[in-house]
Amino acid sequence: MTQQAIVTEAAAATIEEKAPHRTERPVSKNRRSFRMFLCIVPFLVLVFLFSYFPLYGWIYALFDYRPALGLGGSDFVGLQWFQLLVSSPTQVAQVGQVVVNTLAISFLGIATSVLPLAFAIFLNEIRAPWFRNAVQTLTTLPNFISWVLVYMIAFSLFSSSGLVNGVLSDAGLITTPVKFLDTDQNVWLTMTLWSVWKGLGWGAIIYLAAIAGIDQSLYESAEIDGAGRFQKMWYITVPQLMPTYLVLLLLSIANLLNNGMEQYFVFQNAFNKEHIQVLDLYVYNIGMTGNNLSMATAIGMLKSLISVILLFTVNGIAKRVRGESIV
Repeated sequence: MTQQAIVTEAAAATIEEKAPHRTERPVSKNRRSFRMFLCIVPFLVLVFLFSYFPLYGWIYALFDYRPALGLGGSDFVGLQWFQLLVSSPTQVAQVGQVVVNTLAISFLGIATSVLPLAFAIFLNEIRAPWFRNAVQTLTTLPNFISWVLVYMIAFSLFSSSGLVNGVLSDAGLITTPVKFLDTDQNVWLTMTLWSVWKGLGWGAIIYLAAIAGIDQSLYESAEIDGAGRFQKMWYITVPQLMPTYLVLLLLSIANLLNNGMEQYFVFQNAFNKEHIQVLDLYVYNIGMTGNNLSMATAIGMLKSLISVILLFTVNGIAKRVRGESIV
């Protein structure tokens, strides 16, 4: 190296030492947390608007509300509607039947909640990717069909002039149409079967995601030990899916009183009304059809409070059994 190069390098090093070092100011932990909080603010606003703000409507349960007079012109009656629920024998019997319908359909739904798990396991065992994707797509599509369209499908197939009765009549198996929809028999079972058909593929998605997260070395070790496909399913896949299944099961138990309304609203008729009315549909019927919005609000309020109690009860059970809570 020449003397000139050495002098140039030394000068550059001197300049670099004298130059002030610019260091980026580290972002504080509180500032990062605040930025993350700003990202979820829109979702918190939506939750407040659609989940908490409507609770203001509970005040209607304390008034004899008349839509023409408004809340300000309606009489304040306090807990009159709550007392009527337990003082009138007719009302008690009617609400009792509705609660029985709600619990029966909910427990049938819980009993069939193992079907999406089994479907996901068998779907995962299909070797041909194109066939597996086709089956998963076809079974998931019903979830995106509204219950109105589902009823139209049911009406086209099972009404007195529908396809099934037409085929049975042409085959000489029946002389009079079978009333599949206009009957009060097996209403709970038929509603459960329609729910299973609509939600089987969609419910399997979460289990397929859980299967994808299973350590593949477990299967490799089992295969080395001589385990077959069904043995690997029973001793590896099923136990690995149990935590996910238990969480979903506990959440289902916490929502025993929340069956929804759309399915039962479109399938109800004069023949099956007694056994198809669940709490949500009953609240709608007495509020909109019976023009008793205050009573409907009181029943909906009690249902919500009981659901919250069930949720915290199930959460306590989960904390004792699994060592961690679900909410």
